[in-house]
Amino acid sequence: MNITIYDIAKKCGVSIATVSRVLNGSSRVSEKTRAKVLKIMKEMGYKPNPFARGLGLDSMKIVGVICTDVADIFYARAVSLLEDGLRQHHFDVMLSNTGADTGHNGKYITDMADKHVDAIITIGTPFSSEEDIRTLCETARQIPVITINSDYHQPNMYSVVCNEKEGMHAVVQDLAEKGLHSILYIYDSLTYSGMHKLDGFRQAIRDYHLDDRPELIQQIPRTLEDTEALIDRLTAANVPFEAIVTSEDIFAVAAQRAALHNHKNIPVIGCNNSILAQCATPTITSLDNKLTSLCSAAVNIVIELTEKGPDATPVRTEFSAELVERESFKK
Repeated sequence: MNITIYDIAKKCGVSIATVSRVLNGSSRVSEKTRAKVLKIMKEMGYKPNPFARGLGLDSMKIVGVICTDVADIFYARAVSLLEDGLRQHHFDVMLSNTGADTGHNGKYITDMADKHVDAIITIGTPFSSEEDIRTLCETARQIPVITINSDYHQPNMYSVVCNEKEGMHAVVQDLAEKGLHSILYIYDSLTYSGMHKLDGFRQAIRDYHLDDRPELIQQIPRTLEDTEALIDRLTAANVPFEAIVTSEDIFAVAAQRAALHNHKNIPVIGCNNSILAQCATPTITSLDNKLTSLCSAAVNIVIELTEKGPDATPVRTEFSAELVERESFKK
């Protein structure tokens, strides 16, 4: 296992900055502390990163960011927010786009670690298989791993999440209080985020004794065409639904358009509070999963780990989702 500057700092009970000063011969360290750090380095077999030593802090000042599809509006926005935040602290971003095959992505983790990045931030759930998760955990022993909207509960891994389960439950509650009984839910995948949203929806259906017919929960590909075809098909089959809730704004845009085409002027609620919801006609109410806050928190974790070390950094940060009301539904 590669020993890192974080391991040395933790073992010595000093900050990462102190270990860095020892590495670079700074006079701002007492001889007692210097001797202690050097002794621990020797005992643990620590070998400084040869590429990073020249930078003065045993750091490449690069953070690896891994997501599934940077063409997706959610991931693209997240990468932009992370890069802006990290650059303010003089970190560069190295991006890796895994693609849709989330079962064999271990190579993306190891490749990123081999680039000597200071930390890895994952967005969403690009790693789902046992093999991938095992590789991610092994990597976390060497460098910090921060996950946005996923949580693996492993050492040296820090999760930043939004409570979308609670948020989705509240959405259904609002609709139930409006007297709506049959609510259609559309989603595409069962990622960490996807499972929590679906769980929140189902729990609220049970809690408020709403229509629980299986055909009111539909999993389809995330495209406009598939969503519109679904609404047309359910309408033609006389499946009654009084409102539509979706796991993504793109579903809501297409579902609303198809519903209006079928003369159904009903509440439609999306999720992510993306620009798509603002551009639709009518504009779409959406569950805001606080992407800006999630990315800001992830950046702060990187900085805290660099400046204060792992003991001063929370392993889990959680935000509450918030319903942003627009024309498609108002409470």
